[in-house]
Amino acid sequence: MSVTIKSGREIELMKEAGNILAIVHDELKHFVKPGITTKDIDKKGEEIIRKFDCIPSFLNYNGYPASICVSVNDEVVHGIPSENRYIQDGDIVSLDAGVIYKGYHSDAARTWAVGNISDEAKKLIEVTRQSFFEGIKFAKEGYHLNDISIAIQEYVESFGFSVVRDLVGHGIGTALHEDPEIPNFRQKRRGIKLQAGMTLAIEPMVNIGRYDVEWLDDDWTVVTEDGSLSAHYENTVLITDGEPILLSAKK
Repeated sequence: MSVTIKSGREIELMKEAGNILAIVHDELKHFVKPGITTKDIDKKGEEIIRKFDCIPSFLNYNGYPASICVSVNDEVVHGIPSENRYIQDGDIVSLDAGVIYKGYHSDAARTWAVGNISDEAKKLIEVTRQSFFEGIKFAKEGYHLNDISIAIQEYVESFGFSVVRDLVGHGIGTALHEDPEIPNFRQKRRGIKLQAGMTLAIEPMVNIGRYDVEWLDDDWTVVTEDGSLSAHYENTVLITDGEPILLSAKK
């Protein structure tokens, strides 16, 4: 495993990548509404990213055909935008996006409610988001990766929801996916000790039902096996000798 410690200059570049990505998500939050297509969301997201002279991290990444992953309802992650998929009142929509700024990546995801959603769906979105913040209480120098994983899992399961096992968070920097992998559930080993200068993409994916998932025939879209709703929340996080800094959160 090769975990990179970022220099001061690299951190400044990643901060800017994160700031831009926070703007992308903030603008998309207001754009998502009934009647638009998932392709409309992708086009809008790419337009904002390129307005800042940045490159979408996801476009053509391992063959992924879009700039924004748009996953609706039981789709966990990596939904492929389509001109034929319309957003409807009552949907929950997970948007995962990344930005490359001067060679450095940021990565973040949000799940938004569209119109009137069920109380259970609201709770799912809230718990998924808060599980991230429970996890990063341990995203500090001296703690271990597994401390983050355990905190996320215990919080999620206290509400009767489940944490996806087949997909995990990751390190990030000059590559979108770097070491280490960051599970959202307890591991047998403590994992690496966290050090200031590490940059991590921490991303709980939470299902109302069981944690089992499956891939659709497009080889990208991941859905819940039981058809239950799923939510996703992610930020690019800088480890420091004090509190973690969220590089991709709105300032």
